[in-house]
Amino acid sequence: MSPPLLKLGAVLSTMAMISNWMSQTLPSLVGLNTTRITTADTLTQISPKEGWQVYSSAQDPDGRCICTVVAPEQNLCSRDAKSRQLRQLLEKVQNMSQSIEVLNLRTQRDFQYVLKMETQMKGLKAKFRQIEDDRKTLMTKHFQELKEKMDELLPLIPVLEQYKTDAKLITQFKEEIRNLSTVLTGIQEEIGAYDYEELHQRVVNLETRLRDCMKKLTCGKLMKITGPITVKISGTRFGAWMTDPLASEKNNRVWYMDSYTNNKIVREYKSIADFVSGAESRTYNLPFKWAGTNHVVYNGSLYFNKYQSNIIIKYSFDTGRVLAQRSLEYAGFHNVYPYTWGGFSDIDLMADEIGLWAVYATNQNAGNIVISQLNQDTLEVLKSWSTGYPKRSAGESFMICGTLYVTNSHLTGAKVYYSYSTKTSTYEYTDIPFHNQYFHISMLDYNARDRALYAWNNGHQVLFNVTLFHIIKTEDDS
Repeated sequence: MSPPLLKLGAVLSTMAMISNWMSQTLPSLVGLNTTRITTADTLTQISPKEGWQVYSSAQDPDGRCICTVVAPEQNLCSRDAKSRQLRQLLEKVQNMSQSIEVLNLRTQRDFQYVLKMETQMKGLKAKFRQIEDDRKTLMTKHFQELKEKMDELLPLIPVLEQYKTDAKLITQFKEEIRNLSTVLTGIQEEIGAYDYEELHQRVVNLETRLRDCMKKLTCGKLMKITGPITVKISGTRFGAWMTDPLASEKNNRVWYMDSYTNNKIVREYKSIADFVSGAESRTYNLPFKWAGTNHVVYNGSLYFNKYQSNIIIKYSFDTGRVLAQRSLEYAGFHNVYPYTWGGFSDIDLMADEIGLWAVYATNQNAGNIVISQLNQDTLEVLKSWSTGYPKRSAGESFMICGTLYVTNSHLTGAKVYYSYSTKTSTYEYTDIPFHNQYFHISMLDYNARDRALYAWNNGHQVLFNVTLFHIIKTEDDS
């Protein structure tokens, strides 16, 4: 046999071994001879359990998610038998995939050589036919040599066809291995086959990055209000309940003030859970009755409007004493400029990310809303803004990041209708609806720590979630 035929024989011998390995070893390795892997169309989707939690997220101005923290249920560990079996199978498939890749490279190299020989053989066959037609014009000796050479090559043509089939089989096996690896990886991600400690550490790291990311967020603009979540049903139709936005993460005390007048009793609960169950931790008897429902707890003190006056009181829960009191100059009181529902709601005290605020109306501003920023220690007015929105036409209002948001009604169908920015001294009309589930809101305040609205809705204490649009601070920002 000539050298080219010897090389071809070696290639064919290699292909015979490849075919034998493909037909026997590979199926047993991946379990194809005993187990059928379902296709992607029939694979049962493993739904995440409710134990998975999205901790928090932040968005850039285009609405794209910047960072998100997701944690798995803690009982998903890689130590169970199914997780170990899946990991071993996945590692076996990955090793097999690498072997297939090496085999594929060798096969493709030999296949190119065979294709070249096939082309030469076909060309030789065509030339032989032409010579046979004109054999009378050529010497008999040359004709006989060509015929003998062609006779040696003719049996190789069907073998070459089989080789091409085997090469396609290798490609198919490679694709099946890739698909199998993808399916196993997907199953692994669904059932949480990673070590819980590893996942927990990743969550901790991501949460740290998320908190760093949140620190770079500027004050947000209100985009959406969802809810409400009913926390409790108690008290009269009118009242207030709140937490301290400046309290530490471990301090979740709740304060409860029922009715809008003729009351001095403040009830304290150590947590929301205690508030729901009615387990009071302490009761405070204020030195003065309050007016309205628009009180606020800020940095450990209660700020409220003294009954039948425009005097603001600062009361310390720690000492049980009045720390400061001051008259809010020109502010209307005792139902002169209340919200639409009345209830002596002339002066609305509130807090946000920037500080302490008072919202009220004056004769000098024709009964329209005035916004004043207060010194939390002395209650002195630091700066005031006069708006053009009538106080008596407002249902309720609240501050977020120095912007006042006003609702158009306290009844059903209410929405945030108007906003005024103290940063730019400009206003705009908005259209942000929210679900007034119990038809009569007498208190609506924003809590910057919880990023939520606390509301008293016809004897129901409820929470609304808010969606804020944030802008990421850069190092160039002051």
